[in-house]
Amino acid sequence: MAESFPGGAAQRHRVSFAVPVLVFRHVPFEHLGWIADALDEHGLEWRYVDLHELPDADVRPADADALIFMGGPMSANDDLPYIQRELALIEEAATLGRPLLGVCLGAQLIAKAHGASVYRSAVKEIGWLPVSWTAAANEDRLFAGLGNPETVFHWHGETFDLPPGADWLASSSGCRHQAYRIGDRIYGLQFHLEVTPQMISQWCVEDANCGDIREVAEPIDPHAHSERMKDLARLIFGRWCKLIAEFVRRCAA
Repeated sequence: MAESFPGGAAQRHRVSFAVPVLVFRHVPFEHLGWIADALDEHGLEWRYVDLHELPDADVRPADADALIFMGGPMSANDDLPYIQRELALIEEAATLGRPLLGVCLGAQLIAKAHGASVYRSAVKEIGWLPVSWTAAANEDRLFAGLGNPETVFHWHGETFDLPPGADWLASSSGCRHQAYRIGDRIYGLQFHLEVTPQMISQWCVEDANCGDIREVAEPIDPHAHSERMKDLARLIFGRWCKLIAEFVRRCAA
């Protein structure tokens, strides 16, 4: 379950984070969605970390079992203090062998922290679009056994090169690198498997997304593929939660 900040602005400024799963959120409307259900179902405590509001928060990857980096309208290339700090935290967590999951911007941050370039995509993908799995995905512990292709939700205007040594897991017609794995415990997803219909509806009216939504030719139906995506999210994020449990058991042995 999620924990909330202690009350008071000054107290929040000094807050210390020591909880099994830290979730780095960049805007309130890009939250965990279906990922929260998977974490709760597997009994994993989690907590949001909003470094753009808490720049001096005491965040130590060594105190967490896993870290998740969510999406947002900003860029991994932005010269913002909290973006630079997240890149450093990703490097530290990877060195410690912690499981990492990045979604959209989060996947771009993890890729950049591992030496890959992030840049504007030739095609801005918004809405329900298919992704195809690679041969490596068919043998991957998160993605094995899925339909090929699967229709999932997208909202991004940037993309990234595959990080050195990463395994390429998924692509779409407009974006070659839709998912990757680094080692055994680090995953990046360009697409949004976590979004609920309510989240999609909210994204379509957020001021930060107004420029994007004007470029969409047809209205987005939040429910179009939501039942299948909910099942996919439960399966894939549930598998990632099992990976965390295995990591914790290994560390305790």
